Amino acid sequence: MLGFKSFASAVSALVGIELVNMIRKGQFTPGLSPFRQIAELAY
Repeated sequence: MLGFKSFASAVSALVGIELVNMIRKGQFTPGLSPFRQIAELAY
């Protein structure tokens, strides 16, 4: 694997992976979008 060209692309890939895991487990805060919830954890 060649890796990521920037830190931002690495973060967005990891956020996507965690989002899929949270969707699968059903771990969401009511009233907060799943992407926003993961993004707040990432930053």
